[in-house]
Amino acid sequence: QVSLEESGGGLVQAGASLRLSCVASGPTASSHAMAWFRRAPGKQREFVAAISYSGKSTYYADSVKGRFTISRDNAKNTVYLQMNNLKPEDTAAYTCAATLVYYTDFDYFRSGSYDNWGQGTQVTVSS
Repeated sequence: QVSLEESGGGLVQAGASLRLSCVASGPTASSHAMAWFRRAPGKQREFVAAISYSGKSTYYADSVKGRFTISRDNAKNTVYLQMNNLKPEDTAAYTCAATLVYYTDFDYFRSGSYDNWGQGTQVTVSS
């Protein structure tokens, strides 16, 4: 079990960049796969990006591929989401998620795969 705290959200104009951070607290924090999900007003939560515990594998939603980069610093128990060329459709509450992975066929894209969630940070992109 880990606790997660996000930061870095804000209000920016289209084309700008933001970097979100998610700090994980707990004795096994660096062993957790981690992901970012987002929920826009009136829409369902959607997968954004994920990273394996080692950082060697990363996964992205098609809508952010080429614009967003997920990375982690296990020495700081922190995962980052670098968001470039932001668009108004990226406006959402972004939430960090984490879990221990026990299976080779783990589904990084599914929200139900994760059992630890942060409170979220709001990202608003104006046109």
